[in-house]
Amino acid sequence: VQLQASGGGLVQAGDSLRLSCAASGRTFSNYHMAWFRQAPGKEREFVAAITWTGDTLYYEDSVKGRFTISRDNAKNTVYLQMNSLEPEDTAVYYCAALPNRGYYAYSYLSTRNSYDYWGQGTQVTVSS
Repeated sequence: VQLQASGGGLVQAGDSLRLSCAASGRTFSNYHMAWFRQAPGKEREFVAAITWTGDTLYYEDSVKGRFTISRDNAKNTVYLQMNSLEPEDTAVYYCAALPNRGYYAYSYLSTRNSYDYWGQGTQVTVSS
């Protein structure tokens, strides 16, 4: 599956952004989807995940209550709505896809190495 992330930009602290990730090539609805981010000099870290049905959502603690992941299977797109952005959210954001293999624990979906497909990343910069 090919993934194309978009929606990043330069915003001020407290602003909002919505990232999109468009998928093509396979049956999107059969995939768990996630967002990761990587700040300069840091490891790529988990942000949020959504299961193939959309019924289960996971978030990294620092974004809970501010970020919302969602998906539209009819449009083959996953979204990340980011509110109350902070300078610490500055990073390149990547979407990732994982075929449903029948299990979807947090420990599995929050692990970078679980994912088979990655988008190219979109830069989010939050100024103070």
